[in-house]
Amino acid sequence: MKRVVAALIIKDDRILACQRTRHQAMPLKWEFPGGKIEDGEQPRDAMRRELEEELGIAAEVGVEVARIVHQYPGGGAVELRFFEVRSYRGEIENRIFREIRWATRQELLELDFLEADLGLVKDLAAGKIL
Repeated sequence: MKRVVAALIIKDDRILACQRTRHQAMPLKWEFPGGKIEDGEQPRDAMRRELEEELGIAAEVGVEVARIVHQYPGGGAVELRFFEVRSYRGEIENRIFREIRWATRQELLELDFLEADLGLVKDLAAGKIL
């Protein structure tokens, strides 16, 4: 099972959403920034590394707010750990995505998110987490 971390970066009651490029797996889907936990890497360390690589920031990784196991049709399973990030150093820079956007909880529902993220997006919009 692939182990993945993702950040819920919060600023002024908006959450950062990122859109995959046409050349990535599941093209043009929206997601929260993050990525694969490398062998021997701790989840929080992976979160800090991914945010530096993807957005150029040094994040203070907060609490784990959700953990989801998702089975994609036709194969791959993924374990996603979502971490709250309310503080970081540096300016957010889009290094790998087609688009990044600060969205309200309700606006998240309008974006075409990855299937594995949909339950969390609905919980965010309903105010059940964070």
